[in-house]
Amino acid sequence: MATKEEFFAHIEKGYTTKGDFITMGAAMLENEAVTNALVKIPLKTLNRHGLIAGATGTGKTKTLQVLAENLSEKGIPVMLMDLKGDLSGLEQPSPGHAKIDERHEKIGIPFEAKGFPVEILSLSEQDGVKLRATVSEFGPTLLSRILDLTETQTGIVAVVFKYCDDKKLPLLDLKDFKKVLQYATGTGKAEFTKDYGRISTSSTGTILRKIIELEQQGADLFFGEKSFDVEDLTRIDENGRGYINILRLTDIQDKPKLFSTFMLSLLAEIYATFPEQGDSDRPELVLFIDEAHLIFKEASKALLDQIESIVKLIRSKGIGLYFVTQNPTDVPNEVLSQLGLKVQHALRAFTARDRKAIKLTAENYPESEFYDTKEVLTSLGIGEALISALDEKGRPTPLAATLLRAPMSRMDVLTSKELKEAIGKSDLVKKYNEEIDRESAYEILNEKIEKAEKEAVKEKNKPRSRKTSSRRTSTRQNPIVKVLTSATFIRGVLGVLKKVIR
Repeated sequence: MATKEEFFAHIEKGYTTKGDFITMGAAMLENEAVTNALVKIPLKTLNRHGLIAGATGTGKTKTLQVLAENLSEKGIPVMLMDLKGDLSGLEQPSPGHAKIDERHEKIGIPFEAKGFPVEILSLSEQDGVKLRATVSEFGPTLLSRILDLTETQTGIVAVVFKYCDDKKLPLLDLKDFKKVLQYATGTGKAEFTKDYGRISTSSTGTILRKIIELEQQGADLFFGEKSFDVEDLTRIDENGRGYINILRLTDIQDKPKLFSTFMLSLLAEIYATFPEQGDSDRPELVLFIDEAHLIFKEASKALLDQIESIVKLIRSKGIGLYFVTQNPTDVPNEVLSQLGLKVQHALRAFTARDRKAIKLTAENYPESEFYDTKEVLTSLGIGEALISALDEKGRPTPLAATLLRAPMSRMDVLTSKELKEAIGKSDLVKKYNEEIDRESAYEILNEKIEKAEKEAVKEKNKPRSRKTSSRRTSTRQNPIVKVLTSATFIRGVLGVLKKVIR
């Protein structure tokens, strides 16, 4: 059996770092913390992504809070997805507690209570900085993947975007996109067929139904102006601390399509906007995705491929992605293999399926002469976790069962008054919360259709010549009348959409 001295030397050697780092806590041997056997994560490797996993109530949220606080203190901005509504307390210092002092004495580092610069963001009608993006910015490829369209339907979406580019029709929100789809198979059918080829009404009908499904999850609030500039996620306060951007998602837990739509849009925008960093000493921005299974739960194969590609590529931009979920098996293997830091809280073995998941989880960690990993996974207490990270050269650090440090900020939500005050002093609220609905494809095409209708009525009411002729009267429909009939028909067939078209 190893002595504490041998274990201490093992941990100290494996977690020695020359650069800046975050201290997670003290390594444990035989269920007891070894004071000053500190588990340190180099800032240099935090863009290699990570996982925070564990059963409900084991301390995942507090671990996320500790990482966010320490990153902020190092001048690194953070973005958190707050689905349970318990992260806003980061803005206020911890009230402290005797048990926190006792924990930190065991770890070997002092405890200091602090509040942090926080920005409250919102995707819905909740208070906070409104996050929006236009349909044009989203692009045809990403939109098609979110809607899970076939190859033919994806081609139609690409044609719609091309038409709007050619005709200078701004595609800002979903009602713009729906209006162009309706126009393409109705009043504007001849125009589309001539310049872009025939568009199937059955295909556009399917696309419209999928857009309505997305709207029902609240996407009509996300698509529009003013577009959020991702550079605003990288702000530093006057004391040199990175802002902690908290996205409140408590009212969209049952809307995974909207959540994954936003996440992919955000990651794609960050990847397109941020410059290449190469092998830098610290990340530019770190994002924590709580309840990560919501992204993968209903994702199509195309969507999963998109996520995997972004995870692989975005770290070169200095962006770290951290997935927070109950079980590592919630994350696809292709993504899991890209994650450098793993913080594994306790798992519970209530069923045969649970035991199988624990076995698979244990196999994801380096072997250790000091631990039986499967046994440790079920015996960890609250605020304890197995940690496996990467050192400055990208090599796995020794596996360490860790007594984690306590958050410096409040481990609870802000009161309604505190939340209102935090939002009220935000510069970003003033910048983004004015709702803009300028003239776009919807208004321009409506005006075009109305003009065609008026011309058709005028043509119909024009006095007819009384001149008679023995020649047979043509049964071909006047082209202007045909436009009117077509427009009337499309409004009738798609009348169900009126309630979602503002």
